[in-house]
This record gives sequence, structure tokens and C-alpha cells, in this order.
Amino acid sequence: MERGDFDRFQRQVSEIPLSAVRNIVLSLVVVTLLLVAAFTSVYQVEAQESGVVLRFGAFLKISEPGLHWKLPFFIDRVEIQETALVKEERFGTPDRGQTEMQRLQVAQMLTGDLNIADVRWTVQYRVENPYHFLYRVAKAEETLRDVSESAMRLTIGDYSITDVLTEKREEIEIEVKRAVQDVLNSYETGIQIVQVNVQNVIPPAGVRPAFDAVTTARQKKDTTINQARQEYFAVMPEKRGEAQRMKAVAEGYKVKRINEALGNVAKFQALLTEYQRAPEVTRTRLYLESLGDVLPDVSQLYIVDDNQGGPLQVLDLQKAAAARRTASSRGPAGRVERAERPNAERRNR
Repeated sequence: MERGDFDRFQRQVSEIPLSAVRNIVLSLVVVTLLLVAAFTSVYQVEAQESGVVLRFGAFLKISEPGLHWKLPFFIDRVEIQETALVKEERFGTPDRGQTEMQRLQVAQMLTGDLNIADVRWTVQYRVENPYHFLYRVAKAEETLRDVSESAMRLTIGDYSITDVLTEKREEIEIEVKRAVQDVLNSYETGIQIVQVNVQNVIPPAGVRPAFDAVTTARQKKDTTINQARQEYFAVMPEKRGEAQRMKAVAEGYKVKRINEALGNVAKFQALLTEYQRAPEVTRTRLYLESLGDVLPDVSQLYIVDDNQGGPLQVLDLQKAAAARRTASSRGPAGRVERAERPNAERRNR
């Protein structure tokens, strides 16, 4: 800008009234205050978060997910904390940037039978109360690590190395979770333990082959049990069906025998009534019916006389039945021959 232009600009500025300058400044201040109020009176809480509202540094409330209003000009301040996200802390694993010595200081523990075990585990947690998590404890996550390590050492000290390596892991996880949660609640850390997982337990080097053999045997045991259960579930439906079928057959046979017995009773009662009316006639009829049932099954009939030396064969029923079947197979000619034969015999006599 040249000298003349600058002088001209100064003259134009000096000619502006003081009241106009004052109005411009006030307008700029008002606009600035409105913008600051607008930007500092609205805040957003995401779905997996919670907002801790502080008014003049004192706790006011906890905001749920959504759009909210607060007092502007930083009178109300909001701290956003993730509460639905499940976090994880690892212990005794080499993936935390620690040296092997530091890792062993955390992982090596003394069991109840005075053995040393290398225990690796994880703790899953989430923030249940964001206000307690942010302001009740200075370093809540470090407190969680210290409490978890202490609870695991205390629990492992109550079990033998065999229990830790084999079937007691789930019980240890439950006890550690309960112990850690109790201590964190007493400290008001606002942390909720979701799960404690014992990932791996390594026995001392001197007895490691024996424990590996135990682990292999346990795996074989589980495999055998699973195979047996598979065969059981494959065979049992068929056997149950067969049992149901046999039961149904037995039930049907039972009903049949009951009905037959009831029918025989009814028949006997009816026969008794007839017998009471005419005993002689009924007795003769029963005798003849019995002979009619028995004689078809008799092949030969003999009459035994005390005056003779042996039985006298009166009728060979089996031969007569065979002759009758042969004659019936020959047709009408056979019947004529049988009819003519007695006539010829009578003529010869």
C-alpha cells in the first residue's frame, strides 16, 4: 500500500462515528457469545457410551446414549466413557511387551503342594459405573491388574498342581472372579468382571512329561466318552422303538386273553344254565361234541377186550382218510369205482 492510500484510509476511519464502531464491536461480541453458547450447550453420547456430567467440577448425573443439553460456557462439563464395550487384561503372556523375567514374575505361582506353576490367564471386564471408574480410584485399570494377580495367587495356593492342571480350572476361575469382584466393589472402582479364563498352566520342567501324559490320557478319556455317547444316541432310539413295539404287542395279547377269558366265562354260564334245565341232554351233547373234536385227530381206533389176547383194530382212520383224499383227487370215476366195489363184494359173498 502506498503512502497516499494509507493516509486516505486513515481519514476514512477517522470520519466513522464512535457510536458506529461501538455497535460493530458489540455485534461481534454477541455473535461470538452465541456461537460459543451453541457449541458448548449440546453434546452427543454414542450407543456404547455413557456421559458423566460435572457442574463446576462436581458430579451432576450420568447421561444415557443420545443427544443432550447442558449449561453453556463450560459451566457443565461432560466426560465420555465406554460402558458397553467388554475389555480384556492379559496376565503371564509374552504379548505385553514385557521381558521374560517380568512375565515370570507375574505368571509363576506356588501351588498348595509346594509346586511352581506357570499360570496364564485373562480377565474380561466392562465399566459399570463410569463416575466411580473416573473419579473414585486414581488408576482403576492398574488396580484391576493388581487385584487380579493377588486373587489368582491366593486361589492357586489352595489347590495342588494336579488340580490346577486338570479338572479344577473352572472352579478356580469362578473363585478368582468372585474374589476380584468383591475387592473392586469395596474400592468403588465401577468395574464389573465378565469372565476369568485360565488359558494355560505349565508344570515344572522336571515333571512336565508326566503331566503331558496325564493330559493326553484325559483327552483320550473325553474322546472315548464322546464316542460312547454317540453310539448310545444312535442305538437307543431304535431300542426304545422296539421296546414300545413289544409293549404294544404284550398289551394286545393281554386284551386278547382277557376277552377270551370273558367269552369263556359267558359261554360256561350259558352252558350251566342249559345244563340246569336238561342235565341228561346237555351231558350227551357235550360228550358228542368232545368226540367230534377228538376223533379227527385219531389215526387208528382199537377195542380192547379182556377175553382176547390183543387189541382188535376196528377202524384205520388214517388209511380211510388217505383213501378219501386219493378218491377225491381222481374225480367222478373214482367215486363210481368206490360205489361199484361194495356191490361186487356183495355178489361174491
